[in-house]
Amino acid sequence: MDVHLDQLTMQFNDTTAVDSITTTIKDGELVSLLGPSGCGKSTTLMLLSGLYKPTAGDIYFGDEKVTTMDAEKRGIGMVFQNYALYPHLSVLKNIMFPLKMQKVPKKEAIQQVMEMAKLVQIDHLLDRKPAQLSGGQQQRVAIARALVKKPKLLLLDEPLSNLDARLRLEMREEIRRIQQEVGITAVFVTHDQEEALSISDRVMLMNNGVLQQENAPQQMYRKPENIFAASFLGNPPINFLTLHKTENNTYVIQGSSQTLELPSMKWQTHEAFQMGLRPEDLYTVPEEEGLFSGEIIHMETIGRDTLIRLQLGDVTVRALVDPKSRLRVGDRCSLAIEPQEVHYFDPKTGERLRGGNDNDAQANLEKHA
Repeated sequence: MDVHLDQLTMQFNDTTAVDSITTTIKDGELVSLLGPSGCGKSTTLMLLSGLYKPTAGDIYFGDEKVTTMDAEKRGIGMVFQNYALYPHLSVLKNIMFPLKMQKVPKKEAIQQVMEMAKLVQIDHLLDRKPAQLSGGQQQRVAIARALVKKPKLLLLDEPLSNLDARLRLEMREEIRRIQQEVGITAVFVTHDQEEALSISDRVMLMNNGVLQQENAPQQMYRKPENIFAASFLGNPPINFLTLHKTENNTYVIQGSSQTLELPSMKWQTHEAFQMGLRPEDLYTVPEEEGLFSGEIIHMETIGRDTLIRLQLGDVTVRALVDPKSRLRVGDRCSLAIEPQEVHYFDPKTGERLRGGNDNDAQANLEKHA
């Protein structure tokens, strides 16, 4: 079942929590609503569920308009952050509860519970109470309870935030497996970019109630549409350098005396722009081949990666380098990057400048420090 949002808006007094969102979530797709706290992602989920009614705009499930339809009539399954299990009921009775409300015959209900428990791999725990389960097992119970009534749409609101790091990894893989086996359309709310990028067919990135960008995960990461998208995605975070045009048509890095020569680009009437460089795309080269050079002021090893910080005047740049390199704090280091990996943004609007990382033949960056 496709889910279509048409100019969906939600206001609370003077605050616009969701601002005119129009998009379509395709049948069988898992879409993540991603963004910082307060961006409107959970409000969007509540609008989809029917627990909130929008201030303006419409919601369609397939061809059916459900904007004002009550939550219990929408055919949705929901998994909450705190699981919301009944502590006095066994796992079997927790999963069976929605079927009991629907007055499904007991024999048929038990059979459906058994099938769902097997799918989420907790069929050996049916006699236990929630307090006897681990966090991951409780999460599986919550998912089984949401799916047992065969909903049209599965909604998951920060379902992994109460789990430790290793269990989060395991459970996000399980959620993806279960969603694909059932073939259900699903919307997954998270503030964790790694979860969103790893689990989703498509990511909807929100900020201040506005849909900033929606793409397949890698497309969003490689081609952010604005400064917010570029800065929100990535760990370590992207480097931004502000460049100002000089009288001889070179560009000086703000806060540094270093200049860059750029070829003629269609947006080069700009007197200033921001250049985005992801740390993993930078690499060390001999000084004469570098885009810029500076002194290493910090080094740290993070697992298999070595992160350095380079001082360029008043500006610092992060780069992930070969852990086998013999670089040391205090060394002078030159960095380069492939032209197609550079991102350009208008510093006033924050929007992407076309001609950077867009396979534009004009955008070949000449690497001169």
